[in-house]
Formats: sequence, structure tokens, C-alpha cells
Amino acid sequence: MSDAEPIIKVRGLTKGFGSHLVHKGLDLDVRRGEIIGIVGGSGTGKSVLLQQIVGLLKPDSGSIEVFGQSVQGTPPEQYKQLRRRWGVMFQDGALFSSLTVRQNVEAPMREQLDLPNALRETLAGIKVRMVGLEEVAHSKFPSELSGGMRKRAGFARAIALDPEIVFLDEPTAGLDPIGAAAFDTLIRKLQTTLGLTVFLVTHDLDSLHAICDRIAVLAEKKVLAVGTMAELMEVDHPWVHEYFHGPRARAALKTEQDEKVP
Repeated sequence: MSDAEPIIKVRGLTKGFGSHLVHKGLDLDVRRGEIIGIVGGSGTGKSVLLQQIVGLLKPDSGSIEVFGQSVQGTPPEQYKQLRRRWGVMFQDGALFSSLTVRQNVEAPMREQLDLPNALRETLAGIKVRMVGLEEVAHSKFPSELSGGMRKRAGFARAIALDPEIVFLDEPTAGLDPIGAAAFDTLIRKLQTTLGLTVFLVTHDLDSLHAICDRIAVLAEKKVLAVGTMAELMEVDHPWVHEYFHGPRARAALKTEQDEKVP
């Protein structure tokens, strides 16, 4: 994994809202084929970073390249082609409330692809089944789904166009431990099956232990540290130390070690 090519390059990123500076000189590389977890305290701009990388927010300065192309400077038609190569799952799935699960998954296909209705419906159904939702869920509206089912439907929409990268914003937030563990397993399974690169914004220490190849820590308006779980546990910084050595971190580590015992 250490020799894998960077698929996302962020350099010198600065972003503020009014007088509030969120990022200043932030640098980050994301390697092809990895699951990278993005962590940090409240207000450190984890979701803001995600939104800048996918082009929903414009940086004040700095550069962002995905697949070697500038996100900021790409002409609209080229950006549309570039955008087809990634999928995004926002918090709680962010589904269209007036569309069924299958129609939600069809939405990116309608926007980006010229497909016959029957083929589009079939492909959407395949994606919904890939995330573990039963046939009965395909025709349900978001309000008729549990929180975990909405998140799975959001994941299905994120992979609707067979992307190379998926951006997941707090995918296990609000789930019970069993549901969160099942979603972690789903992420790793689809990452392996589809050859995805996964950019994972999370607070969930269990997810970091279970599925992340590397972790980037946002603090002091930049990426303070990036590395494996073992490497970050050696970082001498108060917030990093408390996060990776506190009671919840010890509980997550014990759970991981218990699961490895035959």
C-alpha cells in the first residue's frame, strides 16, 4: 500500500467562512485502493475538506487534484466526466424524500448516462442488492426505512455509476454497535470487490480499527498527522494521544484483539 500512487492530492489548502479560518496550508495524499479515515475534533473541517475535494465548496487558496486533474480549474464538461469517477454518501444517506430507494439510486444514472429505462432500473436494483437491502426495500420511500437502511440506500446511490472513489461522511453515526459493525463489513467488502478507494470521515474508533488502512488527523487547521493506527498511537500531541489512548480507544482496541482470538 505504501507504494500505491496518490489518487487525490491536496496542497496548501486554505478555507475560511468570514473571520473563521477552518483550514490553513492543509496537505494530504490519498492512495489508490486504500481506506483512509479522516478524524478530528468538532470544527476541524472534516466534512468541509470532503466538500472541497468533490467541488461543492471552493477553497480560498491551494490546489486539489483528483486523478491528476484540478478540481477547481477543470472546464464544466471535463468536470462532469471527472465527477462520474467518484460517488458521495452524505450523512444519513441524504436521500430524496419523494423518490423510492431504487429511484434514488437511478438519479445519478439519469443525470450522467443515456440509458433505456429498463436497463437503468435493472442496474439500480443490482446496486441496491449489493448493499444488502432486500427486494421489498427497493420500492420504499426514505421515511419508511430504518436509519441503517437509509445509509445502505445512500451507499447504493454512491456506487451507482461504478466509481473509483467513494466519499463517506459519518456512515456509521447513529447506528447501534451491531449495525455499525455490519456497515464497516459492507464498506470493506465493496472496497475489495469493486476496487474502490474510500475517503471515510468518521468519529467511530471501531471503524478506524476495523477497516482503515491509514488515518489522517485534522487539528490546528491542517493535517497534523497521517499514518496507520499503530503509528498514530505513537504521536506526541495532546489531542491525538487522548483520542487514540482514551477509554473509548482502549475499548475499541480490546474488541479488535478479542475478535482475532480463535
